[in-house]
Amino acid sequence: MTHVTLRPEFESLIDPYAPVAQVATGFEFTEGPIWHPAEQFLLFSDMPADVRRRWDAKRGVVDMRRPSNKCNGMTYDAELNLIVCEHATSSLVRERPDGRREILASHFQNQELNSPNDVCVHSSGAIYFSDPWYGRMPVYGVERPRQLGFQGVYRVPPGGGAPLLLVDRYMFDQPNGLCFSPDERLLYVNDTVQAVIRVFDVGSDGTLSNGRVFASGIRSELEPGVPDGMKCDQRGNVWVTAPGGVWVYAPGGELLGKVRVPELVANLAWGGPEFRTLYLTATHSVYAIATKVGPRHEPYMSARPGGATTSSSPQAPQLATGDMQLDPRRCAMIIQDLQNDVIMDGGAFAESGAPGHAKQQRVVDNVRRLAEAARARGVVIIHVWFVVEPGAPGVTLNAPLFEGLVDSKAMVRGSWGAAPVAGLEPRSGDFVVEKMRMSAWEGTRLETILKATGRDVIINTGAWTNMSVEHTARTGADKGYFMVVPEDCCSTMNADWHNASINFALQNVSVVTRADAVIKALG
Repeated sequence: MTHVTLRPEFESLIDPYAPVAQVATGFEFTEGPIWHPAEQFLLFSDMPADVRRRWDAKRGVVDMRRPSNKCNGMTYDAELNLIVCEHATSSLVRERPDGRREILASHFQNQELNSPNDVCVHSSGAIYFSDPWYGRMPVYGVERPRQLGFQGVYRVPPGGGAPLLLVDRYMFDQPNGLCFSPDERLLYVNDTVQAVIRVFDVGSDGTLSNGRVFASGIRSELEPGVPDGMKCDQRGNVWVTAPGGVWVYAPGGELLGKVRVPELVANLAWGGPEFRTLYLTATHSVYAIATKVGPRHEPYMSARPGGATTSSSPQAPQLATGDMQLDPRRCAMIIQDLQNDVIMDGGAFAESGAPGHAKQQRVVDNVRRLAEAARARGVVIIHVWFVVEPGAPGVTLNAPLFEGLVDSKAMVRGSWGAAPVAGLEPRSGDFVVEKMRMSAWEGTRLETILKATGRDVIINTGAWTNMSVEHTARTGADKGYFMVVPEDCCSTMNADWHNASINFALQNVSVVTRADAVIKALG
């Protein structure tokens, strides 16, 4: 999917060909994404299902609160307390890590709020939120009469207290997403019904003034999508959900480009170790896309394990073979081509000698042992399978390897031969990548997953040491990834071919080691 560049500046924010990765799906309607900077997970809401969920690369999707009071927008304050907009209770709530729950706002002038929708926190500690009435509609909330006769934008003072109405009562039809500029001198608020973004000056006392239209006409008769979630990046550009995905506006109001997403997008938030992954809650799914720019710095983003802070570029890991140290949060493990046709007796390639060398290397046991240790430490596990449809359509016969595959009727989808060997089946939270070439990179979504999960160290295991493993290592090195090859987790036709690759080619593009050393290095 190609994104839409309308002005050259757009391509300094995102690669126009950057893939959009679906990291989770199967939901009713997703909303409210927010990234936990210390524990490295994405929190999001599934409003109609009345459940709050989290996703991380280690465990995948986990339910966190059910029922969730049909919560919508969420953020953290500077102490990493969760601030939640609840549709079912018409309340803005603070949830502390120890489970304590505090209602920050539920009424205005003795009348119930409509349904707080989106929220952001000022560096002063003041909390700003929008209050449309979507939460009083069926499906997305609890159907009930409205008490207020308008939809406003409010501020809760730093020390708490009654919410203060910041805008004219009838300025907005349905105020929705809101965000500060990097210097907090401006607050942007969009209106879903009016299809506009308004911008206000933020006074020293936190009040808003000089409201004016920043962008209008955010609608399309050809594609679904409306102004909903909205964030400001570190350069002051405004990213807003819109028809077809996300539209990006320059600080001056010029439309720079459009990020294309397969489903209607409701909200967005940056996350990942360096806050360079944009997570998108889009109807039934959650997507992720790598960006060249990060978000405006919000108070909660400074929190890191052990007080560490982000840097513009990650340091190289310690890969000296005698003292290797690996940060599991940066690592992904590839398990490639370990399928029945490749290394099992009775498989299509059994006559190559591959089953015998796999047994000699104890490759299945070693890979399984390493994968279990890696999962336990939060390493992303990616299974790469060579899979073709019956008749192998689309496989070119430009090399003996591919000719042999077609002639042998190997690796056919749904067959025993294409299935992973016993003991190396994917677990919950693992990824599966399919290919039709030797390299795990060629024509696959491998790099999409790596970018979306923030991984730059690849533990490269699998069959065909001198082909698939070597090609994957070469390309990975060219792309800037740190490649680690535990040689006892690889096998090929025979020891001679294996040793030639391990002792020569792979030495130039990777760190060659063994499974036990990798397990130790992961801590």
